[in-house]
Amino acid sequence: MADSGHSGIIAGLDPTQPVLIAGPTASGKSALAARIVAEQGGVIVNADALQVYANWRILTARPTEPEEAALPHALYGHVGRDQTYSTGHWLRDVAALDAGLRPVIVGGTGLYFMALTEGLADIPATPPDVRALGDGLSLSQLINALDPRTAAHIDLNNRARVQRAWEVLTATGRPLRDWQDDTGPPLYPRAAVAAFVLRPEPEWLNARIDRRFDQMMADGALDEARREEPTFNPTRPSSRAIGAPELIAALRGDILLSDAVARAKLASRQYAKRQRTWFRSRMRDWTEVTLP
Repeated sequence: MADSGHSGIIAGLDPTQPVLIAGPTASGKSALAARIVAEQGGVIVNADALQVYANWRILTARPTEPEEAALPHALYGHVGRDQTYSTGHWLRDVAALDAGLRPVIVGGTGLYFMALTEGLADIPATPPDVRALGDGLSLSQLINALDPRTAAHIDLNNRARVQRAWEVLTATGRPLRDWQDDTGPPLYPRAAVAAFVLRPEPEWLNARIDRRFDQMMADGALDEARREEPTFNPTRPSSRAIGAPELIAALRGDILLSDAVARAKLASRQYAKRQRTWFRSRMRDWTEVTLP
């Protein structure tokens, strides 16, 4: 995003009002959040489901250590690789933040933002045996077991979301959509926040994604993957960092490193496309910021 775009957005902000910034991967949302906090104060709060994990910094594009030291940051890298961490966990962590610091919440996980502005159903935790059973089912088996109403409201290409809906139905006997209908009041109602969603041109964004992954490799992404390889478990949520399975496969000699990089870039572009589609359908009342 151009500097003039940053300046125009910041000039119209109430320095006491919470700010939400959503956008697809590599769209420049973190830079905007940093600029707001640097000029107006506050704390940058992570709303990315993979940047919460401590074991991936480079591949998840978490702020660098100097960046985190320069400005207040919260909810980055605070979860262990084996820990379960849900949208509910994240929402409780946001609620527990220092009320004296104005939050600038930034990320690409749409469900986090929806839970924040629309509320979150109080669903019981999934028993480990139910999760293990779900891990052993195929995506099509999980989808076929869902009730039609829930299936119509989730991304059926997103295994994590589908399995979560299946786990809720299996563990509670009640469809996820029914639980969502009983949602409590939101922590940050939409009317109480300044909410922006970045809308980049696909070709512009795809070029940025490719350049950023090249930079990740230059910054040590392969070494980061090498440290994880001995204990890598693809079923862990933390292992879904884009590029992680591909680089692990290269380290194990299953594919060439050049192929791993190409596949990781493609996966990033596909993920960004899913994010753009989701934001268009769910964030229609957010302020759009077109890019470049």
